[in-house]
Amino acid sequence: MKILIFNWQDIKSPLGGGAEVHLHEIFRHIAADGHKVKLVAYRYDGSQQFENIDGIEVERYGSRNFFNFWVPYLYWKKYRKENFDIVIDDINKIPFYTPLYVRKPLLAISHHFFGKSIFNQTGFLSGLYVVLAEKLIDFIYKKTNFVVVSESTLSEFLERGFDRKRFKIVENAISPEDFQMKVGKKLEDPTVAYFGRLKKYKSVQHLLLAFADVVKRVPNAKLYILGRGDYQEELENLAKELNIFDKTTFFGYVTEEDKKKILSEVHCVANTSIKEGWGITNIEANACGTCVISANVPGLKDSVKDGLSGLLYEYGNIEELSDKIYKVFTDMELQKTLSEGAVEWAEKFSWKNSAKKMLKICEEMIK
Repeated sequence: MKILIFNWQDIKSPLGGGAEVHLHEIFRHIAADGHKVKLVAYRYDGSQQFENIDGIEVERYGSRNFFNFWVPYLYWKKYRKENFDIVIDDINKIPFYTPLYVRKPLLAISHHFFGKSIFNQTGFLSGLYVVLAEKLIDFIYKKTNFVVVSESTLSEFLERGFDRKRFKIVENAISPEDFQMKVGKKLEDPTVAYFGRLKKYKSVQHLLLAFADVVKRVPNAKLYILGRGDYQEELENLAKELNIFDKTTFFGYVTEEDKKKILSEVHCVANTSIKEGWGITNIEANACGTCVISANVPGLKDSVKDGLSGLLYEYGNIEELSDKIYKVFTDMELQKTLSEGAVEWAEKFSWKNSAKKMLKICEEMIK
């Protein structure tokens, strides 16, 4: 097959996240099976216009602010003439509205709607732009076939009036061979970690507030923040205000090897986001033998098996989050049960299996 993909970002983009990992991991496996995969994304500082990444041909055009306007132009002027068998539209915030101009078999991928939660990240006008852009999905993509990453995302579409028959679920996953898939030795001091982008809507400040309470009960506790983003300065200032800065380590960017090492050593990982499509970082932590304490919100509740791979708490409930971190720190039997359960849960997810599902969907659409 010849597959054309439109996504705002490629796997190397500094602003990439779980959506880019999902896309890259699945389609690199499909490319490895001999299919031609071309990804078109925006061009960022320091990037090459043309690059082959793990068998995926990446072409970059335009800027982040205007890439959605480039897509219809590029398709009409260039890509429609290249005889692709199927077009993949990976929807992320601002859609490309491909059903209006693509006449080839078209498959959309969606991780979640931002909806009103976008206002937790950006200003009113920018947030309103995203909300209105997403609203048009209800009309323009009504007859488009979709792949979504979780039951939560599927529910969002059904609530908006979409037809269940047009949807398939292809989960986020991991490459099990890249992880230890066992419980390792933990740090001497009880340690909780956050791993992911430092964005306002991720609500990492909730973890700092909860940790400030935990320290009162467990004075030798430590907090690790892994990742980078535009909210880091605010988080550092909050840590100072809460008098926990000396117990908090901001690692910034970490390599894959360092990430796995740290995730295997900490006692638990916390995920405080208001909303996600699924939560790859939760499964990565589980694959390192570490449980996850996660907000009980769409997406995250699909990637955490409450009582097996981790614990769920009410989003924004700082006291409950603090209590569950404290419980994992002090209840050794619970910590052991959840750590072992985390590995058991992670073993269910594999990029190879997700790629097979995606490939079958593409083949059926082309037929």
